[in-house]
Amino acid sequence: MARQEGNDGNLTLSEHLEELRHRLFIASLGAVAGTILAFIFHRRILGFLTEPAGDTQLIVTAVTENLGIAMKVSFMSGFIIALPLLVYQAVMFASPGLTPRERRYLFLSLPGITFTFVGGVAFGYYVLIPPAMSFLLGFNADIATPFITIGNYINLTVSLLFWMGLVFETPVLMFILARLRLVRHTTFARWRRLAVVMAFILGAIITPTFDPINQSFVAVPIIFLYEMGIWLAWLARRGEKEESADKATAAEPGS
Repeated sequence: MARQEGNDGNLTLSEHLEELRHRLFIASLGAVAGTILAFIFHRRILGFLTEPAGDTQLIVTAVTENLGIAMKVSFMSGFIIALPLLVYQAVMFASPGLTPRERRYLFLSLPGITFTFVGGVAFGYYVLIPPAMSFLLGFNADIATPFITIGNYINLTVSLLFWMGLVFETPVLMFILARLRLVRHTTFARWRRLAVVMAFILGAIITPTFDPINQSFVAVPIIFLYEMGIWLAWLARRGEKEESADKATAAEPGS
């Protein structure tokens, strides 16, 4: 449904609500389509997710556990598949309140948002999960044989991958905030110490282990991503200043 704007180019409250309903409907369709597609291939996805468990035999203890896990994996995979569409709908809903330049910045950031989320998932799968599972499954294994339910294993794995995907969005979000003139890179730099503390707190929350080594696998990348975000925020404002300087030069008499 196309938006209807008033004479001043602004949307009324009812039009905003109708626009929100329209965007949520499209986003929901995308998520449902992604979930259906993921469910078709859910056995391959489950096989991929259970590889870090190695030779550990996963078990089920409830009649509906296998079905519930298949649906959860399909839903989370469908969310990742539909992520570009979901972000696009959010940007389109916010676009009437943005300037053409701000709208362009958000559209150009869409691929970065998707790639960084996928990068975070890949980091969690290939770097974080293997040592974490090795520690958890091997701890006191000579005293008690671990019998891990597939529900417990998949819930833990999916949670780790999801949060790592979100964490890796940090530099892109910092760049967008700087481009929209909401936060300066100097402000991010002043928050550096707080960011380091928060990185280790998140490392303790995200990782399922209590050893500092695995927690550092999360905390150190977060700190690195935050530093990258500061640089991107500086780059965003620097590019803006260069554009302003070019326009000023072009506006000078005789140029």
